[in-house]
Amino acid sequence: LLCTSSIMASFASTKPAQAAVASQAKLAAPRRVQRTALTCNAYIAGGNIADARLQKQIARCINVNRHVACRASRSSRTAVIAQAAAGKYDYDLVIIGCGVGGHGAALHAVEQGMKVAVIEGHDIGGTCVNRGCVPSKALLAASGRIREMKNDMHMKSMGIQVGSVSFDREGVANHAQQLANAIQGNLKRSLEALGVDILIGQAKFVDNHTVKYGLPGRVDVGGQVTAKDIIIATGSVPFVPPGIPIDGKTVFTSDHALKLEWLPNWIAIIGSGYIGLEFSDVYTALGCEVTFIEAMDKIMPGFDTEIARMAERLLIKGRPIDYHTGVIATKVTPGVPGVKPVTIELTDFKTKKVVDTLEVDACMVATGRAPYTNGLNLANIDVETDRRGFVPVTDKMEVIGKDGKVIPNVYCIGDANGKYMLAHAASAQGISAIENMLGRPNVLNHLSIPAACFTHPEVSFVGVTQEKAEEMAKEQGFKLGVAKTSFKANSKALAEKEGDGMAKLLYRKDTGEILGVHIIGLHAADLIHEASNAIATKQTVQDVKFNVHAHPTLSEVLDELFKQAHVDAPSNNSKPAAAKAPAKQPVAA
Repeated sequence: LLCTSSIMASFASTKPAQAAVASQAKLAAPRRVQRTALTCNAYIAGGNIADARLQKQIARCINVNRHVACRASRSSRTAVIAQAAAGKYDYDLVIIGCGVGGHGAALHAVEQGMKVAVIEGHDIGGTCVNRGCVPSKALLAASGRIREMKNDMHMKSMGIQVGSVSFDREGVANHAQQLANAIQGNLKRSLEALGVDILIGQAKFVDNHTVKYGLPGRVDVGGQVTAKDIIIATGSVPFVPPGIPIDGKTVFTSDHALKLEWLPNWIAIIGSGYIGLEFSDVYTALGCEVTFIEAMDKIMPGFDTEIARMAERLLIKGRPIDYHTGVIATKVTPGVPGVKPVTIELTDFKTKKVVDTLEVDACMVATGRAPYTNGLNLANIDVETDRRGFVPVTDKMEVIGKDGKVIPNVYCIGDANGKYMLAHAASAQGISAIENMLGRPNVLNHLSIPAACFTHPEVSFVGVTQEKAEEMAKEQGFKLGVAKTSFKANSKALAEKEGDGMAKLLYRKDTGEILGVHIIGLHAADLIHEASNAIATKQTVQDVKFNVHAHPTLSEVLDELFKQAHVDAPSNNSKPAAAKAPAKQPVAA
């Protein structure tokens, strides 16, 4: 921090300046802080500066000092003794990768008084901001409006008559790109404002405290830094199965699809998970026909079965969508837009025999994501990834070496560790890692992390599916409680003419513990957080059923759901059960 004392040294040659600095320094002195991540640029070389300008720079530094001192007064921050301040390391923390996970970790580290640098080889914001959840939501927002306005029956039911509805494909695509650019800029400025150094390049480990970084073919970018702790937050890339060549035009991943360079009349989507479903929503709203190719025996295999059935009725049937299940695309031959079709060879997943061939205008590969961990030189810290490329970690996000022991001072968060490949999960893991490296043990409950699919209507869930809950009940010997409610019973949903949807609660009848909540319906992605926070804070159904919800709001869907849950009264005659070893906690899907 170049603060008031720095200006005093710079302008010691002028008496007016000395007097002004001495006077102002007395005001600032009581608010001195040990550490800060903010930078004041008030240092100006030389002594020839107008007094008015000097006063302005002094005032700016004092304001920064006071602002930071107020934040630094927190007990948690003052408890941190930064190693970097003693000159042992360049930084307290270096984060490799600056997606949502790395950004969240950096913010929390700065709040704890740490000196932080992030190393980013591509775009600030990572996949989520630039090629994932942020621009895709812009496409969904635009296409959702188009779908709604084209639904004459829906509009007329509310007394609205709409004429011919048209759209500009390039304008829709620009909306997504502009949003991504804006969010990326916001993230970068937030880091700069907090004094986080942004280093450009691809990082490689030298040891568990040292990282090299640089860009291929660039001698003007790069270097080597040391840090007390290092976090790997390199994220993931689209996974493309063998036999599928990507040309970016007729055969592409979600990265290319977000550009919306053209609208094929008929597109095949390989995979019916979140990514595939969301893009089917976009494409059908914009006039395309969609065919899903799913390796599992049922569509949307990651969803709770009952929710998946309703999602099939609301999101697939009634739209120009069909699907093939139990098959894999073993061979895909790219085509030429408007000239030559894409051919897809379908092979039975079980028998491995070719059963069909499709000819479509385009093919989107939405078969999940793979960790981006190659090139980190993990061997230098005695670490190797699993066969899928994930970095092994403990529950505290500590990286595990080849010998099964924790590698000191190295952590891994987000898609790179494979625990839960969602942006907000990465951010939560980053915060947990910071807490652990500061000596405050923290283990994130991944079953409390919500997930959402932003289709129309939306789908969301937290915890386990009913199928998994039934397995747990059988193994652990408790009675499973299931409560359900419909959006058709909600006044706000009916006012919007959006009564299609349901919510389901899974809980233990003996203790009231919430095991899972699943929602499909209007704004399901917003509604799920009451349930996820209840699980995170270990609230039972007896606790949450007394929560008060505004009327009429969609939140009353959860209110009705929780009020339907009933816990069995403890039996006075029952003998205490013999102590059992704690059951292994299931990992969220």
